[in-house]
Parts: sequence; structure tokens; C-alpha cells
Amino acid sequence: MTVTLVPWNPSHVESIARYADNPKIAANLRNVFPSPYTRKDAEAFIRACMEQGEERQLNRAIVVDGEAVGGISVTCQADVYCRSAELGYWLAEPFWGKGIMTYAVGGLCAAAFDRFPILRIYAEPFAYNRGSRAVLEKNGFQLEGILRQSVWKRGQVLDSCLYALLREDWEKRR
Repeated sequence: MTVTLVPWNPSHVESIARYADNPKIAANLRNVFPSPYTRKDAEAFIRACMEQGEERQLNRAIVVDGEAVGGISVTCQADVYCRSAELGYWLAEPFWGKGIMTYAVGGLCAAAFDRFPILRIYAEPFAYNRGSRAVLEKNGFQLEGILRQSVWKRGQVLDSCLYALLREDWEKRR
């Protein structure tokens, strides 16, 4: 199995529309991720990624054996948070538990630290999402806290977690 992180392009529309249309994926993401997920959603998302450029963010398709099966991004923050960046990601269900996302997170964090003058990358998975939390921990992210009752998702109040990877810790791991 060959895994690569590549810039989004129109050839990814079909596979992303197919794989992203899964309520189990949407359940673990912010509401901006549509469910159901249509071809038009995939086209709009990919077009936006291509138009936004890479001055303040890196958006990548996760490609397995030539097929886009997920997405990952690091977005630099603004104002007093200008030395921080947020990490977000998702992966198609057939590829869960295979180490793909652990690889993708490590690769994109390395690229972000190399490219941007950030001091930390943070992520906020829902507390119940043990798989996502494990991916972060395997990449050296530290749990900084549980944000109690911080999320309203599908009619439920949920806790989320704040994880961060500091540049100095990442450099020690290199």
C-alpha cells in the first residue's frame, strides 16, 4: 500500500464524493462537513482548496494506491494566535486502523513546521473519538485538557479534547 499527501485537484472529486458520504465520518467532524456528502460538495471543497493557496495553510488529499481516500489540513491562525496552527483530518472508513492517518499527520505536521513560523499545532477531536486521539498521541501531541460540554453535535452535548504538538517537541522527535 502506497500512501501520499498531494495537493487537491479535480481528479479527486469522484473518490472523495464516494468516501466522504458516510455518516460515521461526519459524526466525528464539525458541522461544516456535510452529510450527506455529494459530488457538488466535493467539487466545491476541492475548488476552494485550490483557490486558497498555501500562504497560511496546507490542504492535502490523502491518496492510497492512487485514489484519494481522505483529507488533512493545517491552518495558521491569526491575531495573538499567529504562532499556532490548527490540524484537521478525516479518512474513509475502509482505511481506518491501518496506520494511514498516523503517517499523514506526521507528514503534514513536518511540512507545516518547515514552512511556517509556528510554535505549535493543535487539534480538537471529540473526546469519545479514541482513534483520532491515538493518532495524535502517536505523533507526539500532548493532551492539554478536556473541554467539557464544548460541542453541540447531532442534538447531543459532547466533550472535546485539546491536543498540541510544540515545535520544540517535534524537533526532538526528528
